[in-house]
Amino acid sequence: MSRSRTAILAALALVAGASGTALAVVPGDAGIAAAPCTVDYKVQNDWGSGFTASVTVTNNSAAKSSWAVKWSYAGSQKVTNAWNAKVTQSGAAVTAANESYNGTLATGGSASFGFQGTYSGSNAVPATFTLDGVTCNVDGGGPTDPGPTDPGPTGPSTKVDNPYAGAKMYVNPEWSAKAAAEPGGSRVSNQPTAVWLDRIAAINGVNGGMGLRDHLDAALTQKGSGELVIQLVIYNLPGRDCAALASNGELGPTEIDKYKTQYIDPIAAILADTKYAGLRIVNTIEIDSLPNLVTNTGSRPTATPQCDVMKANGNYQKGVGYALNKLGDAPNVYNYIDAGHHGWIGWDDNFAPSAALFKEAATTEGATVNDVHGFITNTANYSALKENNFTINDNVAGKSVRESKWVDWNRYVDELSFAQGFRNQLVTTGFNSGIGMLIDTSRNGWGGTARPAGPGATTTVDTYIEGGRYDRRIHIGNWCNQAGAGLGERPQAAPAAGIDAYVWVKPPGESDGSSSAIPNDEGKGFDRMCDPTYTGNPRNGNSMSGALPNAPVSGHWFSAQFQQLMQNAYPPLP
Repeated sequence: MSRSRTAILAALALVAGASGTALAVVPGDAGIAAAPCTVDYKVQNDWGSGFTASVTVTNNSAAKSSWAVKWSYAGSQKVTNAWNAKVTQSGAAVTAANESYNGTLATGGSASFGFQGTYSGSNAVPATFTLDGVTCNVDGGGPTDPGPTDPGPTGPSTKVDNPYAGAKMYVNPEWSAKAAAEPGGSRVSNQPTAVWLDRIAAINGVNGGMGLRDHLDAALTQKGSGELVIQLVIYNLPGRDCAALASNGELGPTEIDKYKTQYIDPIAAILADTKYAGLRIVNTIEIDSLPNLVTNTGSRPTATPQCDVMKANGNYQKGVGYALNKLGDAPNVYNYIDAGHHGWIGWDDNFAPSAALFKEAATTEGATVNDVHGFITNTANYSALKENNFTINDNVAGKSVRESKWVDWNRYVDELSFAQGFRNQLVTTGFNSGIGMLIDTSRNGWGGTARPAGPGATTTVDTYIEGGRYDRRIHIGNWCNQAGAGLGERPQAAPAAGIDAYVWVKPPGESDGSSSAIPNDEGKGFDRMCDPTYTGNPRNGNSMSGALPNAPVSGHWFSAQFQQLMQNAYPPLP
């Protein structure tokens, strides 16, 4: 549901007086004075007792270094939280002032912000807005009435089959600067990586960093006249990562309403801004969530009480469905659901049940399979893209490779075969036949001197696999800051059948979790799987964790790991 008052440059009942005041003239409309400012107020979502709205103000007067937009409500509307502006309310009167990072408003420049509110009765759009005390022009146009100063959406009106095809990918300036500051880092600092929205505060930017609009604005600059994909990670479910601790989130298991109204709705409002309609926006939806409900619940030895809680309350499915529904409305937004990796759901008893669970999530909270453009595997993980020294069909010394300790009866030995096989299963389960797969190759290169040149000895099935596998983890269940890992294939479009792209969703050099407990205000816990002295649990076969020492809190820069990733890159770096 969307209602708006769209800005227009209507003729003002003003005449240049004896003081010689000059009035701006609308191009092409000689003699018609431009409004000193225009406002576009849109109600993005309205659920009967609350709503989210976006506001864009355009300044047609002298440039400003700070600004404040004011309006009054005719009804009972109350603003509860806001983004990209400091919004205060006294009675019916509302004031939205700039943040420190968006105070500059050039002549002809615009600023946008959004907010969430509550109401009872009617939710009428305000009739009058002012910018720094000067009345702005608005009209009663609807969302399909763009008006003279709003050209309406630009870019593709329908989704393309593969958003990565024929497009550049957004280079995150914040990650790029960290990479370039490392010795040798300039070799990869121009690679595209995803923007992680891992808490509500990340929407506006944390500790002075870039927020979502900042990244989208930067993407417009990088886009130029061609096509560009910007990749976002939607990652803040209630009770997030129920089987781990290092990346626990800020929302408790029951806070689904907060997830919807304070996290997804503001993101959806920004992505729906017509300013960004020319970008191809790819969302990775909630990593490490749904597969946990298959593998880490009930009577399984890997079960956790936290995952049992999330399976019982259904908030993972509700959250994913809501995100798919709200974020997928715009024709330039592409949703890819996280699908774990082959070492998680490649086994027979996980494979089809995971696909069925994804279908359940994709058809709840108003979502349909049409809101799903595809799936992504190996997000922030280390599984080798392609094991060239053996296949799942090999037999050694009278035994199948499935009987080896490493493969352990899995149906897949690498991510490429798994992604292609799981795509077929997803289509069989009811997803559209045109879905594409992404594979995160940011840290699965496994190059360097430890990379085997050929198969292992055929003495036993274990010597064959151990001597030939590229993935050098101690156990396939190990996931935190893995020692010996390297950068993988560089991001590229359509590299194999059914694969939309290889991508770097996990920015190389950002920690998976701290190797010892570190107090923080980010909701990040300490997980022993990140401790190099940890001897394991059933999820990693009670093996050593294989984690690097001296790691910081998840998401923080880990220089030693970045250097190792470059050293062990495959393909090698120049």
